[in-house]
Amino acid sequence: MIFKDRTDAGRVLAGLLRTYAYRDDVVVLALPRGGVPVGYEISRALKVPLDIFVVRKLGVPGHEELAMGAVATGGILHLNYDAITAFQIGADTISRVSAIEEEEIRRRERVYRGERSPLRVEGKIVILVDDGLATGSTMRAAIAALRQWKPARIVVAVPAGALEVCKEIGQEADEAICAATPESFHAVSQWYADFRQTTDEEVRDLLSRPSESASVKIGVNGDVIQGDLTLVAPARGTVIFSHGSGSSRQSPRNRYVAGVLNQHGISTLLVDLLTAEEEVRDNKTLKHRFDIELLAERLVRATDWVMKHPLLSTHGVGYFGASTGAAAALVAASARRDIVQAIVSRGGRPDLAGEALSKVVAPTLLLVGDLDQTVVRVNREAAGEMPGETKIELIPGATHLFEEPGALERVAALASEWFEKKLISIAA
Repeated sequence: MIFKDRTDAGRVLAGLLRTYAYRDDVVVLALPRGGVPVGYEISRALKVPLDIFVVRKLGVPGHEELAMGAVATGGILHLNYDAITAFQIGADTISRVSAIEEEEIRRRERVYRGERSPLRVEGKIVILVDDGLATGSTMRAAIAALRQWKPARIVVAVPAGALEVCKEIGQEADEAICAATPESFHAVSQWYADFRQTTDEEVRDLLSRPSESASVKIGVNGDVIQGDLTLVAPARGTVIFSHGSGSSRQSPRNRYVAGVLNQHGISTLLVDLLTAEEEVRDNKTLKHRFDIELLAERLVRATDWVMKHPLLSTHGVGYFGASTGAAAALVAASARRDIVQAIVSRGGRPDLAGEALSKVVAPTLLLVGDLDQTVVRVNREAAGEMPGETKIELIPGATHLFEEPGALERVAALASEWFEKKLISIAA
């Protein structure tokens, strides 16, 4: 079997992995760089989340081709004690070599993943993917390192590998699926018509792609508002974005946060809470952006639309509100207390929610730039009026729009963590 390229190989492998499709206990971890295009196609076909798992071999000093262990994503260290004993390698040497390789892993993860936190794999079935197996040394190190994250099961999936190596990997993993296992195997590249090197840019692009997006229209009392729905399957929750202060679903900041949530297995709905005509008027009068009652009513209608959607009705619902949109989210949450499970506010004005604050029971995370002192103050005051779980997180060095380097990435990471913890699927 000769694959056209890594995309073709990933699609072939996905067909062999159909039993793992549409399951919320399955994730795909790809070894960069070559394993990522393969893993992306598997993730896309099975509708399960994709992430990277970076592994670096710890070479024996003076015999770097031999491994005395490996380090991997998350600072996981796996040691080969046979090699350490045979070469009488001391603890100082292990620490020095490990520190160098751990820094390289952090560098690569910053390049590939940015500030997004890695997927959680404890208790999950992990499909561990590469573009092929020659000696299997990297995959062995990955399996050993990944075990320390306590996954429920490790399934190694590769398009092609040496027959004996695939058998050995199958004994170290819980399962190994090799699409092609020729007895004569000299190099992974011989099983691809196109085996050009995968670039860092390609890896970043594949990791940031959402699963499935569509424009939607939602009726509200005879009017229509527009939305962009990104459906991740399987997903435990859907987060609806409540924009404010003249912003819309095209907000680059909110779209960035939504993309990060998608990568964490959360569906998103970015919806304009004003009609097209209202937005035109608002750009001149600035009236509607402070009409919290109107914005909240539209958000409630969007929430009801989500709960009637055949693919979203079993999802837990969360709100992500920005500026005056955060106030609208709190008011809407007080009206849909039986549905809304979690709220995140970015630079929000919760004080504008008024009496509704005392009725908000959904766990709420208030994210504020620590240099945005006026908004810090009103958030602290509002938090004291909310009866449910409420947490304030100050983003160091950030102002109101979170334009400073790393500020928005921190917002996205904290929001992802909050929703992952708080959203729970609803029984059908």
